[in-house]
Amino acid sequence: MTKMEYNKEAAIAVLNRILEAELAGVVRYTHYSFMVYGYGRIPIVSWLRSQADESILHAQQAGELITALGGHPSLGIGRLLESEKHDIGAILRESLEHEQEALALYEDLLDIVRDGDIMLEEYARRMISEETMHKSEVDKMLRQPGDLHSFAM
Repeated sequence: MTKMEYNKEAAIAVLNRILEAELAGVVRYTHYSFMVYGYGRIPIVSWLRSQADESILHAQQAGELITALGGHPSLGIGRLLESEKHDIGAILRESLEHEQEALALYEDLLDIVRDGDIMLEEYARRMISEETMHKSEVDKMLRQPGDLHSFAM
């Protein structure tokens, strides 16, 4: 069985979009951490900052893959959604949207590299798993206590 070819330029382009989205996540989650007030502030700020830390790690991984493929990492940053609503629910809904956008990018990468590059395919699958878990965490945070049904935006 031979390895299928894949479009390396398309993979680099998606990796650059991932890099930009993850850098936007760093800014977004850090900003959100500043805007949390109230009794639950400390654990929520801690969670948001851990998300920012994870986003920078993901951005670094994407950048390293771009250069490994012979590409040039983007200096851009992804879309920064700012609703000007800073209650925890609004922050979490914006976070859920951001996680969905990131998940879609990793799925795009998987579609491009499937059966063409094992390393990139495994990377994409691992990131899809991580982003799906993040979405699940945010979804649960948006539910009312005892609500077993997924949060609907």
